[in-house]
Amino acid sequence: MDFDEAYTAYRPLLHSIAYRMLGSYSEAEDLVQDVFADFSRLDPHNINNEKAYLIRMITNRSLNLSQSARKRREVYIGEWLPEPDVSSIRQDPAELYAEHESISYALLVMLEKLSAVERAVFILRESLQYEYGEIAACLQKTEANCRKIFSRAKDKLQQDRSPLPVNSVTAEPFVAAFMEAAASGNFNKLITLLTEEAVLISDGGGKMRAAVFAIISRARVMAFLQGVIPKNFLGDDQQIAVVNGQAGIVIIKDGMPRSVISFQLDESRQRAQRIFIMLNPDKLKHVELD
Repeated sequence: MDFDEAYTAYRPLLHSIAYRMLGSYSEAEDLVQDVFADFSRLDPHNINNEKAYLIRMITNRSLNLSQSARKRREVYIGEWLPEPDVSSIRQDPAELYAEHESISYALLVMLEKLSAVERAVFILRESLQYEYGEIAACLQKTEANCRKIFSRAKDKLQQDRSPLPVNSVTAEPFVAAFMEAAASGNFNKLITLLTEEAVLISDGGGKMRAAVFAIISRARVMAFLQGVIPKNFLGDDQQIAVVNGQAGIVIIKDGMPRSVISFQLDESRQRAQRIFIMLNPDKLKHVELD
């Protein structure tokens, strides 16, 4: 396989690993380009398995970069959320969700609880279904150690006893209810779709007005939304989109994405237990509109 074939075949995989490791779409793209630039200078005759070699390269570089990223987040203004992976809806939503293999946004948020190594092992095992032997070779650890790290990671993620978030077509009713409330000012339907312990997290990065802390409880979330929606929160237009493989909303202002809204459903898939609102313009530069 020559370089162009390797780039075409493995670029999406490498980007998905880096994005899941870093929570940054743009940093993942830069890292993938760096990896392939270095890979192009290697003698292919010295590489037995190109795919495994590239995965090892992107994983280890993501580990290194994640260390400095965590330090930057310590001085980040307000709540930190990962950059959303946004795709437009141009076909039947159910078909698009099935084709769009992506880690759910809610799970991407939860991965921040893990150390860099725990996150790497969890992503390679849970999201990409790698064998422990492959993970051990990639991270230069023993299989037994990788098993322990994976178990520890799952324990951390399930401390609140909630199931791990997954993508679901059933997020569509929440999008519709949110849009209806925004258009009419009537929040009655949206209220019924939130759990009593609902949480709203917004990320403005100090560049857009956002709640500095998470807003907890259905009553407080609704009070916040009723307060901000009439104040040009919805911009000029709204676009239903696929956000990390699940229905979400892109708010548009002056022809540019102003915010991206997504939801985490509860175990019953009947109510939303978290609402995520990305407002930081630096984290929306990659979002393309129809």
